[in-house]
Amino acid sequence: MAYAFSEKLEKKFQWLLTRYPQSDAVLLPLLHDVQDEAGYLTPDAIDFVAGKLNLSSARVREVASFYSMFKMNKKGKFVLQVCHNLSCYLAGADDVVKALEDKLGIKAGQMTEDEVFSIERVECLASCSTAPVMQVNVWDYHESLTPESALKIIDDLKSGKLAMPSYEDRIAAGGDA
Repeated sequence: MAYAFSEKLEKKFQWLLTRYPQSDAVLLPLLHDVQDEAGYLTPDAIDFVAGKLNLSSARVREVASFYSMFKMNKKGKFVLQVCHNLSCYLAGADDVVKALEDKLGIKAGQMTEDEVFSIERVECLASCSTAPVMQVNVWDYHESLTPESALKIIDDLKSGKLAMPSYEDRIAAGGDA
């Protein structure tokens, strides 16, 4: 089935077009909204966005694949991104990843069978002074991690004590875009 915006997203798209001087400037916020709605950026969704913005599909894919916040394939509800650059590595990022893998029964790059968790090793999360660092989904940073504190995050996500805001919720609350 081909991707198309929901009625709500089409209205948001039309509104976004009024907020930016060039339509291609709408690309990043629109990709966030599409991902929130579809769960990840499917090839059909990328083609659809490209058509709506009069861009090539290659350009949209290029932009989306550059940022680790965009999912190009199906991931768990909670994507656990652990930085593995030098500062995080030296501070114990591998131990954090191993603890997550052991608890969830998957390896980095995989998703749990219930589709709740994915683990990823990612490049710099820009918090070297508080290494090791993990980002849950796009907006939730956890710094100065230990294997034990990382496992507590898993427990809090499972129990609902830790909730993840959507892109739209972040913007409505005045958070960073």
